Amino acid sequence: MYKNIIFDLGNVLLNFKPKEYLKAKITEINKVSEIYKEIFQSEQWEMLDRGTITEEEAINIIIKKSIKNKELIKIAFENWYELLTPIEDSIKVLRELKSEGYKIYFLSNFHLLAFEYVTNKYDFFKLFDGGIVSYKEKLLKPEEKIYKRIIDEYNIEPKKSIFIDDVESNVEYARKLNFGAILFKNPKDLREKLKSYNVYI
Repeated sequence: MYKNIIFDLGNVLLNFKPKEYLKAKITEINKVSEIYKEIFQSEQWEMLDRGTITEEEAINIIIKKSIKNKELIKIAFENWYELLTPIEDSIKVLRELKSEGYKIYFLSNFHLLAFEYVTNKYDFFKLFDGGIVSYKEKLLKPEEKIYKRIIDEYNIEPKKSIFIDDVESNVEYARKLNFGAILFKNPKDLREKLKSYNVYI
């Protein structure tokens, strides 16, 4: 019988669609793909998730490295946390699981300032019984140590726990550790996949 449900945050409970955000933010549409790569696929972005660099340092390095898009990158970083909005139907699933008595946790790759923003802004974070976030641990999914951290911190038994993530490699590693594991597609699909673990809400 499953007792614990562990959620990823980005693109499971919170929208994280940087290309859409950039299209709305930057008038030079032909530059969107370039800027996306320069920011969101940069080494500095991963370092932010790992908590080994500050956001200010990362922005300065990304701008310095850019040859043609320095000003547009500055614009892209203005209020970028606003792209992190709740996926309301996923939050409903979260609330229903909590009301059914499941312990609810998060395990997510996330930046410090972005995490502070979402936890202060969105009240559904009060529903969690705990969670592990990458920047605090200096670890990233799918590294084994970050899964072990949540197991050890909350005395979680993987065989009694379901892990939900939108990234295949993260889900596969959870399976290796004997978690029930669900690859998230959308909230409706999540409800159906939970049923396969005899979790009905």
